[in-house]
Amino acid sequence: MTAGAVPMVRLEGVSKRRAQGGSVFELQVPSFAVGAGQVVAVVGASGCGKSTLLDLIALVMSPSAAQCFEMSPGGGVATCDIRRLWASADEAALAALRRDYLGYVLQTGGLLPFLSVRDNVGLPGRIKGAPGGGARLDRLAARLGVAACLERMPDSLSIGQRQRVAILRALAHGPRLVLADEPTAAVDKARARAIMDDMHALARDEGVAVVVVTHDVDLVAESADLTYTFDVEQVNAQETRSVCRGLGRAGRA
Repeated sequence: MTAGAVPMVRLEGVSKRRAQGGSVFELQVPSFAVGAGQVVAVVGASGCGKSTLLDLIALVMSPSAAQCFEMSPGGGVATCDIRRLWASADEAALAALRRDYLGYVLQTGGLLPFLSVRDNVGLPGRIKGAPGGGARLDRLAARLGVAACLERMPDSLSIGQRQRVAILRALAHGPRLVLADEPTAAVDKARARAIMDDMHALARDEGVAVVVVTHDVDLVAESADLTYTFDVEQVNAQETRSVCRGLGRAGRA
């Protein structure tokens, strides 16, 4: 993110406190930002709060507290005060942000088995009310190496192809922010690195912001612009606290 640029997503002093079965988990995010054209990696062991952070950014989970939580899609769209939208329970505005500006890559791909690849990819655009398909879809499909798969059904694809199709679906409707939850967990190292390289190149060329959640520090060391991790502390027998902190580029403090 260039100096003076407005982050696409900015969190300051955000926390989420969750209680279940007598146990309490609190995630604290002192500062987090991702800008257009950046790939930001969120790394850490299971249970550290990676998915909680992703759910906050995806606007599917409200923060317990927040000093600042803003989203700036760009393109002439005003900066959105996410903290205010949650406080006022403005679900219509939150849903519009999710629909119009977010793309999501699930760990399992999340393709609907009864739709062709082309129809899977076009679904977010149809929900958004934008025309699907066209030259943009074909260009992205060729770039990701899945152009020959568009008329096939998901169950005929390899795991690697499914993940690339999932990335294509997340990008096809023109989101400003793409969130990827362990997108390389089911593939080998070579394919995982290729997928990360693709995401970084697409982020740069499409001008989107990408947040990738992974447990594999080595995988993102060369491809992520910034890396965040977590310091986990057992406060007492019932409460665990996790603090998100930035490591800078290539996982170095």
